[in-house]
Amino acid sequence: MKITEVRIFKREDQDKKLRAFATVTFDDCFVIRDIKIIEGSRGLFVAMPSRKVKVKCQKCQHANPIRSAYCNHCGAHMPMDKKARDEACDETLERQSEHKDIAHPITGECREYVQKKILEAYNMQGANKVS
Repeated sequence: MKITEVRIFKREDQDKKLRAFATVTFDDCFVIRDIKIIEGSRGLFVAMPSRKVKVKCQKCQHANPIRSAYCNHCGAHMPMDKKARDEACDETLERQSEHKDIAHPITGECREYVQKKILEAYNMQGANKVS
């Protein structure tokens, strides 16, 4: 599997941690969009596209973000179960449990390859140039 194209879409507000989005094409036939390039405490890193985990309202069955206090559809109170309450106490678990990757590399080798190619493309555009 080869990365055949990387497109970088830099953010205008460089004061924020989110520096850019990337679109990656594999073997000219498969695309992953909305990959984030983020400035962390140890430098740039790549975050794969993700979605918020949702739970259904007991009253109307509408899907709501996992930590919602009230249903976004009917306004009913959304009680937090014991597991969710325990996870809310640990910030690391809280962040991990609220979002799930849509697509992600399975091996460390693949993750390193994807990150290297994306960051190379980002750096080739220049740190301050916005596209």
